[in-house]
Amino acid sequence: MSAGPRSQPCIPLRVGILGGGQLARMTAEAARALGLETVVLDPDTDAPAGQVTRLVIGPLEPHDALARFARQIDLATLENEFVHRGALEYLAEHGVMVRPSIHTFGVILDKLHQRAHMDAAGLSPTPYAPIESPGEVPAFAARHGWPVVLKTRSQGYDGRGVAIAHDAGEVDAAWQRLGSGVRPLMAEGFVSFTSELAVMVVRDAYGNVATYPVVETVQEEYVCRVVRAPAAVQPAIADQARHVAAQAITAIEGVGVFGVELFLGTDGRVTVNEIAPRPHNSGHYTIDACVASQFENHLRAVAGLPLGSTSMTAPAAVMVNLIGTRSGTMDHLHTGARQVGDAWVHLYGKRQLRPGRKMGHVTAVGATLDEAESRAQRAAGELGL
Repeated sequence: MSAGPRSQPCIPLRVGILGGGQLARMTAEAARALGLETVVLDPDTDAPAGQVTRLVIGPLEPHDALARFARQIDLATLENEFVHRGALEYLAEHGVMVRPSIHTFGVILDKLHQRAHMDAAGLSPTPYAPIESPGEVPAFAARHGWPVVLKTRSQGYDGRGVAIAHDAGEVDAAWQRLGSGVRPLMAEGFVSFTSELAVMVVRDAYGNVATYPVVETVQEEYVCRVVRAPAAVQPAIADQARHVAAQAITAIEGVGVFGVELFLGTDGRVTVNEIAPRPHNSGHYTIDACVASQFENHLRAVAGLPLGSTSMTAPAAVMVNLIGTRSGTMDHLHTGARQVGDAWVHLYGKRQLRPGRKMGHVTAVGATLDEAESRAQRAAGELGL
């Protein structure tokens, strides 16, 4: 879907990426095809993106390294949310265009603020409240019922910032899992859902909006394991999901690609769960199964280029995350992207293999979701991570 007029592109030549993980790596690879130069800032000397583009080593906060980074770029964008707001403010003060904007980043960074914006837009009616002590959780449940979902308000990903208390007896354990209040927490009412959906939304600075197909995500222990595109839902549900996702990004004046995680409720209503202000795991399939990948379109949006087509190039695609099951090294495996049989294998260049760590992903296409998933799972299994 799209809306709004197009404007003439104004292309910054040098794009800075805050964060050097796999998302930055895939963004840098897409930038090369567009003729855009990239520079990455990350504290890790072995950051995956540093294997494919220039790397400035330093924290994602005001620092001498940030000053060096700023001098090398025209435009800054995000790879993750572990960025100090002061770093974005420093960049903006030194003439660097920041996209998504500091305002948008601030809304998304604090999940309480994010929820308030979605609630005001009518996109997520789930009850929520800030929580400062374990004793406030039963009071929240008395108003809204058990279970209660507890979340860290910032810097939570892959389940590391979520705990569910099914009754008062589980509150203390949930509280401890989330750091015993070291970081601000919030409570949300539990959503009864039939499936978890996601939509990658791209919006440029001129108000043009495009959505990728609605996908179903399969989660285990809060970690995404499989993404199925397009989701096997009724057309009316898919339309609702795309509409809700586009509204969510318009409501926060987003520029770039955003991952919008959604619930399909047992009542048939689609509501927003969370938003990521960057390329997202649920959109990795777009590299091999869409005309323009989420990474290409992110760059197009932030750099002022016309948006590319979000259409799929095959009837179905399935992505399987490659998640470590043991400890070791990855030196014996080929890093990067390659085709293996009927699937594409993407390894992120992470040297250390650990249980639960995302090391890469596999995507396969097919005439049906079952065919695509069979191909993807077979290729993933042969890697033996």
